[in-house]
Amino acid sequence: MKRLKYYFFLPVSIVLIMVSCAKNPGVDDPSVDSGNWVKRSEFEGNARTEAASFVIGDTAYIGTGYDGSVRYTDFWAFDPAKNFWIQKAQFPGVARNSAVGFAVGTKGYIATGYDGLNRLGDTWEYNQATNTWVRKADFAGSARYDAVAFGINDKGYISTGFDGGYTKDLWEFTPTGGTNNSGVWAQKVSLGGTKRSGAIALVYNNKAYVVTGINNGTTVSDFWMFDPATAAWTQLRDIANISSDPFDDDYTDIVRDNGVGFIIGTKAYITVGENGSYVKKTWEYDFSQDTWARKTTYERSERTGGVGFTVKGRGFVACGRNSTYYWDDIDEFQPDVVYNAND
Repeated sequence: MKRLKYYFFLPVSIVLIMVSCAKNPGVDDPSVDSGNWVKRSEFEGNARTEAASFVIGDTAYIGTGYDGSVRYTDFWAFDPAKNFWIQKAQFPGVARNSAVGFAVGTKGYIATGYDGLNRLGDTWEYNQATNTWVRKADFAGSARYDAVAFGINDKGYISTGFDGGYTKDLWEFTPTGGTNNSGVWAQKVSLGGTKRSGAIALVYNNKAYVVTGINNGTTVSDFWMFDPATAAWTQLRDIANISSDPFDDDYTDIVRDNGVGFIIGTKAYITVGENGSYVKKTWEYDFSQDTWARKTTYERSERTGGVGFTVKGRGFVACGRNSTYYWDDIDEFQPDVVYNAND
């Protein structure tokens, strides 16, 4: 349940001091237009963390994951317009967590992951039209988990992750061609910055953005954009307090690993994850300005290993865990809506 906060009038001089000292006043204040979280229909599978997800058309898909005892192969579709879940064909690969999901055209893919003993490198294609799975060419990089993946135009990509060490190589997947038309993996130019796992990948205007993550126990702050048209990486502004201006004073709160991200309109959003402890502050990224701003904190329990996705311009966060619970809830973030205590 959301909590209402109470307000009292202050002398004008005190109000002015508070406003002048606060960079983003009121981001956790329900009276400020900093966004609203709305609870949606709970995920119908068992609660879990480190599931894989992708979006095809108007539907989000979630499968695999781990509940602390069991690794899963069940697979579910979520229709945000109707706010309900439908179980789909079982994922045929070995049960796993920390896999990646991505979509290319009308097909979805799950690859890599961890089965409790082994790091994995298999690739599976889901056909939503026939509700069937087929195995594709194995990932050509090293078997790994906690990587990132994204689809742009007619290609899929996997980068970063943990293969026994931290990685930053980039691999491109063409779903057609190769042996038995099982697809072709090709190595591309590696991410230019720090190796990492548990990062967040976002796609905007046919470019991919890789941010956050962890390397050797330390969260990373470098931020990179990949353009498939030029096959090149561009470094963006570090998410750290490195300028003499006030805009980045709180940027150290952005860094985390195993957080989630999604796109709404012309902005990106990241939330939840961990950085020494579980976090749930929400940040908005402005692609045009290469700057971040605080938004309303995620309103449910803090967590790590959730999934984030965008369907028809709507952003969602689902599942995950903290030190006490595994979760099966799902919330929608509405960045331009005033906080509502009753939804």
